[in-house]
Amino acid sequence: MIKRYYAKKDNTITNAFQENLTTRATGSNMGASDILEVFSIYGQASSTSSELARTLIEFDPTYAGIPSNAKWYLKMFNAPHSQTIPSNFTLSVSAVSQSWEEGYGIDMDYYEDETKDGVGSNWINRASGSTWTTQGGDYLEANATSKYFETGLEDLEVDVTSIVDVWRGDSSLNYGFGIALSSSHESEAKS
Repeated sequence: MIKRYYAKKDNTITNAFQENLTTRATGSNMGASDILEVFSIYGQASSTSSELARTLIEFDPTYAGIPSNAKWYLKMFNAPHSQTIPSNFTLSVSAVSQSWEEGYGIDMDYYEDETKDGVGSNWINRASGSTWTTQGGDYLEANATSKYFETGLEDLEVDVTSIVDVWRGDSSLNYGFGIALSSSHESEAKS
């Protein structure tokens, strides 16, 4: 049996520079955008500057009638675009460790949609009046999984059974998935 669940909320959070290459867009929110982004841009604002974007996505699965030995997969599709396509990188998928708000922003080009009316997560805040413990989000590395992308055109499909099994034991721990470049790729001195 195959059962599909669709995201109940998602967002891209970033510390990218705005167009002026001086101001970081850490307050920007892209919760209403129809696409999600993960990236690393190195050396755009200065010879050592680093800009990152990560994706948050949460589902509300029902476990009734699902066998305890069921396999769970996160599948997301590559959206073709006109930007440079990266290759030879690894995405890491971890459980988010705290609740967060989706928000209403859509601007993924200039990052001018600050968290509106105090609603929504961003690089610094996970929700109105609540900050992440670590800027860029709080994640549980236990049970994290990853996927290597050779061409950059592949879809993301990873087995997240070990993460979902924790949520099945205690649904109050389900704050969704955080998707980011692997820590080695985020810290590389290249885009």
